[in-house]
Amino acid sequence: MAKALGIPFRVFALNKPQQVCHDDSSPPISAKSIDELHSLQRKVTKPSSVSVANQHHKLDSISTTLTPFSASSGPKLVPKDLKKGVQRLKAIATNHSTNHIEVPSYLPDDVDLKYTTVLYNLSPAELYEYALHEEGSFMTSSGALATLSGARTGRSPKDKRVVKDEVTAEELWWGEGSPNIEMDEHTFLINRERAVDYLTSLDTVFVNDQFLNWDPENRLKVRIISARAYHSVFMHNMCIRPTPEELENFGTPDFTIYNAGQFPCNRFTNYMNSTTTVDVSLARKEIVILGTQYAGEMKKGLFSVMHYLMPKKGVLSLHSGCNMGKKGDVSLFFGLSGTGKTTLSTDPNRYLIGDDEHCWSDNGISNIEGGCYAKCVDLSPEKEPDIWNAIKFGTILENVVFDMHTREVDYSEKSITENTRASYPIEFIPNAKIPCVGPHPKNVILLACDAFGVLPPVSKLTLPQTMYHFISGYTALVAGTEEGIKEPRATFSACFGAAFLMLHPAKYAAMLAEMMKKHGATGWLVNTGWSGGSYGVGARMKLKYTRTIIDAINSGSLLNANYTDTPVFGLHIPDTVEGVPSEILHPQNTWSDKKAYEETLQKLAGLFRKNFKKFEGYNIGDNTKLTEDILAAGPQ
Repeated sequence: MAKALGIPFRVFALNKPQQVCHDDSSPPISAKSIDELHSLQRKVTKPSSVSVANQHHKLDSISTTLTPFSASSGPKLVPKDLKKGVQRLKAIATNHSTNHIEVPSYLPDDVDLKYTTVLYNLSPAELYEYALHEEGSFMTSSGALATLSGARTGRSPKDKRVVKDEVTAEELWWGEGSPNIEMDEHTFLINRERAVDYLTSLDTVFVNDQFLNWDPENRLKVRIISARAYHSVFMHNMCIRPTPEELENFGTPDFTIYNAGQFPCNRFTNYMNSTTTVDVSLARKEIVILGTQYAGEMKKGLFSVMHYLMPKKGVLSLHSGCNMGKKGDVSLFFGLSGTGKTTLSTDPNRYLIGDDEHCWSDNGISNIEGGCYAKCVDLSPEKEPDIWNAIKFGTILENVVFDMHTREVDYSEKSITENTRASYPIEFIPNAKIPCVGPHPKNVILLACDAFGVLPPVSKLTLPQTMYHFISGYTALVAGTEEGIKEPRATFSACFGAAFLMLHPAKYAAMLAEMMKKHGATGWLVNTGWSGGSYGVGARMKLKYTRTIIDAINSGSLLNANYTDTPVFGLHIPDTVEGVPSEILHPQNTWSDKKAYEETLQKLAGLFRKNFKKFEGYNIGDNTKLTEDILAAGPQ
């Protein structure tokens, strides 16, 4: 038939073996089962968490952490992949100080009969595998993990409480303006017991042992126990990641978070006003989270702890961004939401030390965190290229909306919340400085988005003026940001982070003044808000002008400029800034209605004075003269 079709063919003898052009056969696999084959697939290298020899000690430590207050021992724990029942782990008895608390009798229950698997310091890849089984978690087209934080898509400041005891009653900031809502120790223990019972009832819990603060002398060891892989990835990103050698010698944590956010608190418990509570006990060195899955509660809870612990060591904790020039010049950026703190501190021409939380000690400046937590509403590669490129495998995307087929994220979509967020390790920013430390800052830049349009684009501040505006922490909300706002509304947050302060703002201001004076830092007030009129009349300051002003501050050229003092606020305005139109440097020049400008200026000045009244009567450190100068540095 082949011949009939004109196809040449060759006749082979039947008794000769057929020749083949390639032999791709291989020896049979050694595995005798699919489980054995899977074990061969996963190569065992140097342990990424703890050695086998140290594993039992680590489990004992975690069991102690999870011991209920009413029990004499902790839960039975087994490491990842260990078959249940292979070995009964000895529970560790712990001695709790009962003080005035009556400990109820403890009888065995069902929890004592089960084992809980500990997933300890897993890698992002391992955590992804668990997270993808959680409802609402998906892999996006960029490789980032999209997650949902449940009903709460932001922090719950009215549900955050601190145990008030004999020590904290004297040390902490309580009363008007304070974010610290009191609770007693007994109520804390009730909520702690509820969280521990929930966590130990689960088949698996995630445990992260990590660090806070890149300055080794002031480092904090933290342990986070959580029920969700999403939370474990988040804290892996946000805290400093230990090396395998550091994990081997981690020891006892300095502070512990019990994140049982999927489980509500009991609303009938004293002090509770909802099913959500975030409780801090400085004496027990513990944070308990119930009724909210928003991951930012863990990050900011620990930040509040740092605001208490660091000043006690003579270290100033700051809610700020920080970057460093090629010559080692460091600038701090303070600002509330919408002022441009993240945008301006993330400068492609400067090294990023951190975008949100820092410490200033005698050793210099250091980042508290190991990652960034960036807003990503309306994110684009044109506006924020570094953040855009950081959203890849290992990044957590909270509450974003994506195409169900392509998994491409629509950052303009706000149907879940406007507070969409991206959490990623700081190494994902190309110009991040690792380790995240630097010399003493030369510039302290206070950012305000003045929607009233009366503050100048840039002002050089005296030390008392810097302290006045630092304590005030001003910005403005505009119509459209919140329902019911028809005109600009001033908002003040002490030290540009009142929600996280433990001590009175005067304490942080005194420390900042001392550090600035000691190291020769200069204060600046930069308005990223409106010019030529208030919101609705004027226009937002162009970002390129603000960047040019920041560049002039960092280069030192503005130190030698000629300045003109303004009425009312007494600010010092440079007559010229290269690359910025001179007419916009003086706000009154940009207003066509001069009378309206004067009225608006006086209105804002009155709001400043009203806000600052609650800080009168507090000395800034031991320097009465500085306190008087700060009070005189406000608008007249």
